[in-house]
Order: sequence, then C-alpha cells, then structure tokens
Amino acid sequence: MEMVKQEVKADMVTLLLAYAGVGAVAGVLAGLLGIGGGLVIVPMLVCAFTWQGIDQAIIMQAALGTSMASIVFTAVSSFMAHHRRGAVQWSIVRRITPGVLLGTFGGSWIAARMPTGFLKGFFVLFLYFVATQMLLGKKPKPSRELPGLAGMSAAGGIIGIFSSLVGIGGGTLSVPFMMFHNVPVHRAIGTSAAIGFPIAIAGTLGYVINGLKASGVPPYSLGFIYLPALAGIVVASILTAPLGVRLAHYLPVERLKRVFAVLLYVVGTRMLFGLLK
Repeated sequence: MEMVKQEVKADMVTLLLAYAGVGAVAGVLAGLLGIGGGLVIVPMLVCAFTWQGIDQAIIMQAALGTSMASIVFTAVSSFMAHHRRGAVQWSIVRRITPGVLLGTFGGSWIAARMPTGFLKGFFVLFLYFVATQMLLGKKPKPSRELPGLAGMSAAGGIIGIFSSLVGIGGGTLSVPFMMFHNVPVHRAIGTSAAIGFPIAIAGTLGYVINGLKASGVPPYSLGFIYLPALAGIVVASILTAPLGVRLAHYLPVERLKRVFAVLLYVVGTRMLFGLLK
C-alpha cells in the first residue's frame, strides 16, 4: 500500500512539472506573439489527460476549459507588462469587450454539448488556418481603419466564439484583425493581451457552469476546469509572460511567427493522426 501511494505521488509530481513546463512556454508565447498560449496548452493537456486516463467523452472540454482558466492569469501578467510599455490601446479594448463577452460565453455553451471528436477536428482545422495566415503575412491596405461600435462588437463576438471553441485568449484572431486595420504590430499584440482577459473570464465561467453536472470529470475539478493542471500552468506562465513581452520588443516577431506556424502544422497533423486512429 505504501508503495502504491509513493507511485501515485510521484506521478502527480511528474504531472505538475509537466504542467509547469507547458505554462512556461505558454507564458512566453502570450507576451511574445499575443496568442495566449492556448494553441500549445490544449494539445499538451489532451496528451496529459489521456495519460491520466480521464474520460475521453469530456477530455477535450476539460482541456479547453483548463486552458481558458489559465489564460485569466496569463493575460493579466501579459497585458500589465504591455501596458507599462504603452502598448495597449484601451479604446479598442473597451469597444470590443461587449461582443467578446457574449461570444465567448455562448461558445463555451456550444462546446460543452459537442462530442470530443468534433472539437478535436475543429481545433486541428483552426491550427491549420492560423498557421497559414502566419505564413502568408498579408498586409492591409494603407487606408483601412477600425470599424465603428457595431462592427467592433460583431468582431468581438466572432473572436469570442472561436476562442472558447479552441481554448485560446483570442490573440490568433484579434492580432490579425487589428493589423488588418493598420494597428502597429507591437500595439496589436499588447492590445490583444488585454482583450484576452475578458475572453478568459467569460470562457472560464462558461466551462465551469456547463461542467458542474457533467459526468466523467476527474477529481479536483471545478466544472470542466482541472485544478491541478491549472495550478502548474498558472505558476509558470505568470513568471514567463513578462519575458515574452521583453522579447517582443527586441526580436523579429514576424520571423518568429513563421517558425511558430511550422510548429502549428506539426501539432495539428499529429492531432489529426490521433483523431483518425
């Protein structure tokens, strides 16, 4: 019996260290690319949850919900660091937030009722879409400006829905959206980090509420939020997000995005093969 307890403790320590590693990477990416880290967190959590033996019927919802909850903390650390550098355009945040809140909460309600296979397939397609956009690097017309309140609300709703369905802070959509309307890249990244906070709040609330009565959730969960994974990711990501912000102001971000796009193709293809099996 003592040996079993030691093995379980060792496994939990290993898992927490793995979650901390995921969080460290997510924090750097949140500050560096403004993507919230969810594109890395979700597939890694799916692998970890599968190893733990979590019910496959809710494994994707648990990964999405836990990712979204972790972004609450990552976003705060990231956008505060960007704010200190004057890189957050708060007028955009205020105009887009109402749509973001409604879209994200609605998206979490939809995701809670979708089969895991569908969510995995949707996530793979989204990875390919984001990677392709990064590689193409299309430039906006010089005269293009941000839309009015109605347009910003609609854009926020769309960003929120997709963010909750793939467990991200919205940066993969909000950064290209702002750059398409001629917001400078560093300001777009900083503003995206701030937009990620209301996305994460609404998404977390949605995944908690929709998962409270779900069957198959593991112990130490709050709805679809797996708390041990959340703790490991949050501690590491808060420490590394400011590092990503500093790197964003000194490194060639566009070149890094192309490298990251290749990584997304690899991750997406790996998940696709697993889904087809």
